[in-house]
Amino acid sequence: METTERPLTLVSLTERAAAKIRDLMAEEPEGEAAVLRIAVQGGGCSGFQYALGFDRGAQEGDSELESHGVPVVVDPFSAPYLSGTEIDWVEGLQAGFAINNPNVSAACGCGHSFQVEEGDDAAAENAGGCGSGCSH
Repeated sequence: METTERPLTLVSLTERAAAKIRDLMAEEPEGEAAVLRIAVQGGGCSGFQYALGFDRGAQEGDSELESHGVPVVVDPFSAPYLSGTEIDWVEGLQAGFAINNPNVSAACGCGHSFQVEEGDDAAAENAGGCGSGCSH
C-alpha cells in the first residue's frame, strides 16, 4: 500500500493566537492590518529573532496562507526557517505569543532569539547560554 505524506504547513496559529491577532487587527487603522506578517530577522543573542507585525498585504514572492481566519504572509527568506512553526497565545503574568518552531537547534534563555542547524556545522553545542546579549 502506498502512503502519501501530508505536506508540512508553513506556519499555523492556535485558535487562541488567532483570536488575539484578530482583536489586535481590529484596533489598527482601516487597511493598515490586512495580513499578519511573520518573519525571521538576523539579530538577537542567538543569531535570529522573530518578527510579527501587520502589513497592508502580501509582497511579491510571499507565501500566503490562512489560519483560523487570519491571513498570514511569510517572505521567501524566512519561510525555510519557519516551516512547521505553530504560534500560540499564552495568558498569565507574562502574557504573549509562544512560538513553537521545530527548526530551532538552540535558543537564548530570554526566549527572543534562536539558532538553526546549518548543514554539518550544527550550532547545538553552543546552546549552553546566551551571554550578555539578553539583558540589552
